[in-house]
Amino acid sequence: MTFVKNYQSELGRVIDAIDAKQVGHVIELLGRARDERRRIFVCGNGGSAATASHFATDLIKGASFGRPSRFRILPLTDSLSTITAYSNDVNYECIFVEQLKNFAEPGDVLLAISSSGNSPNVLRAVEYANSIGCHTVALTGRDGGLLGPLAQVNVQISHAHTGRIEDAHMVVLHMIGYYFMEEERQHQSD
Repeated sequence: MTFVKNYQSELGRVIDAIDAKQVGHVIELLGRARDERRRIFVCGNGGSAATASHFATDLIKGASFGRPSRFRILPLTDSLSTITAYSNDVNYECIFVEQLKNFAEPGDVLLAISSSGNSPNVLRAVEYANSIGCHTVALTGRDGGLLGPLAQVNVQISHAHTGRIEDAHMVVLHMIGYYFMEEERQHQSD
């Protein structure tokens, strides 16, 4: 089918354009956070929320189980009662930042995912994390939106198609997760 072949071809180009140096920087940052017993927070909306949850699971189980040093990662997307309480009683824009106010400390890491780079609740979370001395990482699409320059590290997928941006975000997070699950484990056993 032509559509499928075209999608595959375009996705291949998108994946080839991922900035490996930026991904490597995120790997170093998350490894240091783990080793220093810092918290890592991850957030996003819609498909990006699902990606955030998936990544947290990869680090909580895949990169931590049976290891002496474990990741302390919290997906801010997963407490449905907290999210809906803030959305209903305050506003949707505060659902991530208010959770950070309970848990984040200087030196922790916030990884924020937004295809557009313009989600107000994600922007508020990064602004707050920056203000208290957290390390901030963004996974963005298109031109990075407002989020790209707001975060200290931006892994930007410079493409207009939301599906391909979300596909590439998952690939980036699998690169990171599987570095800790496979590559790091290989070096530890050598």
